[in-house]
Amino acid sequence: MSSRKVDENSKNRQLDEFREDSKDQFMTTDQGVRVNHVDDSLKAGFRGPTLMEDFLFRERMTHFDHESIPERVVHARGSGAHGFFQPYNDSMKEFTKAKFLTDPNVKTPLFVRFSTVVGSRGSADTVRDVRGFATKFYTEEGNYDLVGNNIPVFFIQDSIKFPDLVHAIKPRPDHEMPQASAAHDTFWDFASLMPETTHMLMWVLSDRAIPRSFRMMEGFGVHTFRFINAAGKARFVKFHWRPLLGTHSLVWDEAQKLNGKDPDWLRRDLWEAIDMGDYPEFELAVQIVEEEDEFKFNFDLLDATKIIPEELVPLRPIGKMTLNRNPDNFFAETEQVAFHPGNLVPGIDVTNDPLLQGRLFSYVDTQINRFNSANFAEVPINRPVVPVHNGQGAGFMRQTINKGKVNYWPNSLAEGHPKLASEEEGAYVHHQEKVEGHKVRARSESFKDHFSQATLFWNSMTEPEKKHLVEAIHFELGKVETIAIRERMVANFNKVAPDLAQRAAEGLGIEVKPEMATETTGNFAKDKASEKISEGKSVSESPAVSMEIGKVESAKSRRVAILLEDGYNHDEVMAIKQALQSEGAQAKIVSKVFKNLKSSTGEEIAVDKSHITTGSIMFDAVYVPGGQASVEAMKKQGDVLHFLNEAFKHCKAIGASREGIDLLLASDVAGVQVAEEASADIVSDKGVVSARAAASLDAFGASFLEAIKKHRHWNREEKSMVPA
Repeated sequence: MSSRKVDENSKNRQLDEFREDSKDQFMTTDQGVRVNHVDDSLKAGFRGPTLMEDFLFRERMTHFDHESIPERVVHARGSGAHGFFQPYNDSMKEFTKAKFLTDPNVKTPLFVRFSTVVGSRGSADTVRDVRGFATKFYTEEGNYDLVGNNIPVFFIQDSIKFPDLVHAIKPRPDHEMPQASAAHDTFWDFASLMPETTHMLMWVLSDRAIPRSFRMMEGFGVHTFRFINAAGKARFVKFHWRPLLGTHSLVWDEAQKLNGKDPDWLRRDLWEAIDMGDYPEFELAVQIVEEEDEFKFNFDLLDATKIIPEELVPLRPIGKMTLNRNPDNFFAETEQVAFHPGNLVPGIDVTNDPLLQGRLFSYVDTQINRFNSANFAEVPINRPVVPVHNGQGAGFMRQTINKGKVNYWPNSLAEGHPKLASEEEGAYVHHQEKVEGHKVRARSESFKDHFSQATLFWNSMTEPEKKHLVEAIHFELGKVETIAIRERMVANFNKVAPDLAQRAAEGLGIEVKPEMATETTGNFAKDKASEKISEGKSVSESPAVSMEIGKVESAKSRRVAILLEDGYNHDEVMAIKQALQSEGAQAKIVSKVFKNLKSSTGEEIAVDKSHITTGSIMFDAVYVPGGQASVEAMKKQGDVLHFLNEAFKHCKAIGASREGIDLLLASDVAGVQVAEEASADIVSDKGVVSARAAASLDAFGASFLEAIKKHRHWNREEKSMVPA
């Protein structure tokens, strides 16, 4: 097997064959013929008709006419990055024979695609939506795809309902609205009639659905899979990606404004972070359940609408993924990468989860539709880093040139090559699970509980998180014009938690009517599983599902706006910039126009962003340094005052030193204390940090950084306080 050894650079080396750099090269046709003019077609006279013999025109136009492929039906808008995965140690050998998970000396190359689900390729990044989190590992045993989302559960239990779900959530077929949004009658009509969606709805209505960054977003395999070790013993496994920067979100007002100010916000954030060397890192962790413990919980492990609470099965960290290279070409890599949950390697297998079972068919089927060929695996981004010998010698857009006269097996003319491998030689062997039963179109009663984990989710939220979830209900269902749909949903929420239903109903102008709740749909039957799980383990809440409880506090890669005009205090700016950079934060100078600003002592500094091109919504924190002339000029600028008010409204850290405090006092920032007296020590109140005395600048910087690390300061979240 040594000939199949790969490392983090193996995929990069493989792609080198397909890369092209046009520097110092001549323009040519597709056949390599050099051309001298591409501005005019070949004509019969200067004002005559174009000639059919113009092969250059026909080639260029034909290629342009056919250069797109159908976008994905779901997950159409995506962003990708290259990287590698490395296990921490060999502790997983006990559970799986998958080599890329068990050898700490191997850095397995990979490609990740993050995506929204509902919107088209041209939709905005920061809509409220599930986010795809798909990873292709180019292992020495072949490609393995972990195709998941940033939410650990899904809307439906059986994949046969997937067409209905997508039809309902997509724009209406009559007028093709709304784009990239679930806030319309057809989706909520479907959801209100399908109570199995309730748990997923709780996650989608939470802040999880508006991530601050792809770099600050968890990922989940969603389904229960199997690990198989070298001895053939199987165990159930759930996959989790945990961002080392922590899991953080936007606020809804911020997300909506970013849709207009920069609809590519998440894509740009990922690209720029990698470009600057702030490589996103994610820890891969697993939950492992022994086969004999399959029915020890009060939910079914095969039900994709359920999580295994971490209080019942703790996470085991097994390795880290680092994303360290942007794609060279968006279409060739990010758009053409094709994932499939059935791309497995020895040591990992599927389960009978009926949602997963359907995905094993549909993912291949949809790629064949997109590429109009079964040869999509030969596209460079999809190629394994190990040799492929499969006897598939034809098909549209075949790229591999197979030698020899044999493309079948068994054969004698090629001496039986390519030969079959044994399990010991690395062949994939499916887990021998005993399966028997009648052919039925039904579900086990173990899938029938649709509300208890939705209740668990609600119970696990902090009060700010509950507040945001309720506000999301008010927005989403407020867009629903059919009152009966609103009533059904509120009645369903009443089964989750009466206080949730009451708070939701108050913002929708309806009464809580429990009798309107939708009865559980589906054809259920009692079986062994439903009998066993009835007395299984459960918890009433799980702090691990909260983004606020136990959140990671870090300033690394955070973006801080420094508001300046001519006459700023240079020493203060440079001291705080240095303090921010020492913690890995990115400081940007924001001013009215692009120019070099002059300090009160004659130094100059370049402006990074102008007010017309940016806003507080594009930063994690704001700093206003001293400098009397700078502050007085900014007091007269509505954009500056709005910048501060909006940052305050969105609960971000705000810092001000010396005369910079006067700008805070001139704004509508309210409900906090600041250092107003000339001799005042540092004042830090609800994420607003201020210091009048120059001697306390170092301590001010440290205090400001602590405020930034908290991400948001929800204790000042009262929008009526600030008109932004």
